[in-house]
This record gives sequence, structure tokens and C-alpha cells, in this order.
Amino acid sequence: MKANATSSAVLKGLALSAAALLIAGLLAGCNTMAGIGQDVEEGGEAVQEAAS
Repeated sequence: MKANATSSAVLKGLALSAAALLIAGLLAGCNTMAGIGQDVEEGGEAVQEAAS
């Protein structure tokens, strides 16, 4: 019976670790996409100024 309890605890720990890594990855991805959006916007403004 103890082996099942230990296995269950290990699996719960792994699941929590995987969830934490996934959340961290998603948050990092949001920052990256925001940066890309700013770069594209600044590029568009430069093209508009050059065309004027």
C-alpha cells in the first residue's frame, strides 16, 4: 500500500511541475508576442514617415 501512496505523490509532484513550466512558457510567450507587435508597429510608422 505504501508504494501506491508514494507513486501517487510523485505523480502529483510531476504534474504540478509540468503545469508550472507550461504557465511560465505561456507567460514568456506573451511577452515575446508583445515585443514583436511593437517592432512591427514601429516598422510601419517608419514606412509611413518615409512615404510622406
